[in-house]
Amino acid sequence: MSRYKDYKEKALQNADVKAEYDALQPEYDIIQALIEARNAQNITQRELAVKTGITQADISRIENGTRNPSLAMVKRIAKGLGMRLRLEFIPTGTK
Repeated sequence: MSRYKDYKEKALQNADVKAEYDALQPEYDIIQALIEARNAQNITQRELAVKTGITQADISRIENGTRNPSLAMVKRIAKGLGMRLRLEFIPTGTK
């Protein structure tokens, strides 16, 4: 297991940390989906920037959680990855 995963598992045992993490879960889901899709296609942030017209710096900020992208920006990223964006509303209490 990676050091990050170990750290995350330990940190989430703290109720306050878990509550805050859960509140931010949709943002983390977007970040994780972006990183996984980009890595699966073996393209760099710079290559994605060229495909989307979004600066590499902004893609980096989105991936590290310091930039909150608009829905329009997420759609541009999906298109640049050759993917379709799907948004779901899931009842509370289900995964």
